[in-house]
Amino acid sequence: MPNDTILILEKESHIQWTVKTLLENERYIVIAVNSIDRALQNFSEFEVSGLITEYRIGQSITLETIRSVKKQFPETYIMMITDNDVKEDEYEEIMSAGVDDYFLKPIPVTKILIHLKKGLKQRHICLQKKKIENELASMTNNKNTQESEDIKPLQT
Repeated sequence: MPNDTILILEKESHIQWTVKTLLENERYIVIAVNSIDRALQNFSEFEVSGLITEYRIGQSITLETIRSVKKQFPETYIMMITDNDVKEDEYEEIMSAGVDDYFLKPIPVTKILIHLKKGLKQRHICLQKKKIENELASMTNNKNTQESEDIKPLQT
């Protein structure tokens, strides 16, 4: 959805610029960084709706970062676009870390947009569901509190 904030964690500046330009043209707010520490800092400073990341940033693999983000913000949509061809067991580890979509470079920009829009739509549905559940729980608690206040012991 337009105006969602998308964080791009990518080591190559020309890829950052290309994806950033593409997303900004679709009215997304885009933050592009090339370090894991900076990416994590942005999650604490902004409401990030989606993360587009590379598999490796320098010598670091981003899976621990992804796990950390998914633990704190489970509704965050995460897309991994990488030039690292991975083995079957690595792919399983990537997906179980919390990656929603995984693609090898090069990838058509239309594919990025289609998957991003679908992932963000799912995120918004999850957030709506969580909001409704919280409102329902609050209403139930208020009702139970009111009922317990209405019940008075019998006087003998």
